[in-house]
Amino acid sequence: MSLTGAVIGLAIAATSPAHAEALLVVEADSGKVLQAENATYPWYPASVTKIMTAYVTLKAVKEGRLSLDSLLTVSPTAAAQSPSKMGFRPGIQVTVDNALKMMMVKSANDMAVVLAEGVGGSIDGFSEQMNQTAQRLGMTQTSYVNPNGLPADGQVTSARDLAILARAFIRDLPEYEYYVHIPSIRYGRRVTQNFNKLIGRFPGADGFKTGFICASGYNLVASATRNGKRLIAVVLGSSSGRARAVRAAQLLERGFANTGLAWLKPALGTVDNLAPVDATPPNLRDEMCGGKRKRPASDEDEDVTVAGNSNSASGGETTMTFFTAGLQPPTLRPSDMIAAAAAPSEPVIVYTGPTRTGEALIAANAADAAAQTVHRGKKTRAAGKKPVATAEAKPETGETGKDARHAAKPAAARHAHVKPDAGATKPSDRPAAAKPVARTAKPPIAGKPVKLAPRSIEAKPGSGAAAAPRS
Repeated sequence: MSLTGAVIGLAIAATSPAHAEALLVVEADSGKVLQAENATYPWYPASVTKIMTAYVTLKAVKEGRLSLDSLLTVSPTAAAQSPSKMGFRPGIQVTVDNALKMMMVKSANDMAVVLAEGVGGSIDGFSEQMNQTAQRLGMTQTSYVNPNGLPADGQVTSARDLAILARAFIRDLPEYEYYVHIPSIRYGRRVTQNFNKLIGRFPGADGFKTGFICASGYNLVASATRNGKRLIAVVLGSSSGRARAVRAAQLLERGFANTGLAWLKPALGTVDNLAPVDATPPNLRDEMCGGKRKRPASDEDEDVTVAGNSNSASGGETTMTFFTAGLQPPTLRPSDMIAAAAAPSEPVIVYTGPTRTGEALIAANAADAAAQTVHRGKKTRAAGKKPVATAEAKPETGETGKDARHAAKPAAARHAHVKPDAGATKPSDRPAAAKPVARTAKPPIAGKPVKLAPRSIEAKPGSGAAAAPRS
């Protein structure tokens, strides 16, 4: 009777949760589970898919099938991916190294496809390699359809499987872990911070990747190391980018604090032995991107409050942390850590074309910055009179169809931080359609105002945006 009740309870939880969320904390070396909540329910992965894309790519590098310096070409398919993306035109070439950095920090969907086509020949060919790898690793609840996590039927995973993947990355590719904890990248004038807010804020944070689509909510696979012990936390379905980071920090903090009192906790076994749940992934589309939100949901949504998350996290935890939570509080609360500014770091320069070092690298970055300035100047001179939306947020993963209208950001707003060159507003640079009307003016006479005939109004930089190709 109790077993039947438990099954019914699980079914109800799977179909109508007040707020669906999956949590998991494991030891990286042993796979021992420290906490698990909905850890084996199927879930839409969103951009945490890119952990597998990086894993398959770097395994190919390690096996000598290509190198980090190998040049890959942006195809029309790659260029057509939804944001977030670098926006390179078809035919542009990037190294495997730069594509990985752009994909893991900016969560660039076009770079994920560039890598997939470079390694697997096509999206389908690479997805087959991803699925073969998942099966080999024991990720029995995972299925991949694309390399970037954009919405697709059949793209599914679980917190359990993501922890297994993170452990495999640490175990099999230790020489390439650099790619999962880069604080920021610089492409020309543009600096992009890592969406993983634990990097540079949570002591010991050293991986991995975030993800978001409307159906999945805010996902995060995170890792941290203290005193030689490394933990992996998985948070799926959180309410905002900041909330998932706070939740992951709470889980990791408790995991480190509780390791000395393991005898108080019920044994949960290892992550590989967690029993999968046969259910339909929760769809959080209405909750994440519905009309009740003040603005489109995105991975930069910092207006969603996380007040009370500490209580909700502890209240929703399993019994194993009940006895020990709070016995060894951190110097700062997790919410304070995430709210603080990230530790200063020099952005890693990324660029197009072949591998460059030293002065050649500096010159490449300067050339990219100059090209961005010229491109922005052209867009400004062609700008219309529509006001630029300044309060919209960029999606990390992006969606298609209806969700794109909620999450996509206008091209001009995406580049609003790039200033036009100094000469962009000189009369000689005005478009032909903006010829000034002839006017006459007499020399000013003391005490008398000067009257001028009306003239055409030239669009100021940032006042509007014409239909221009995304860069």
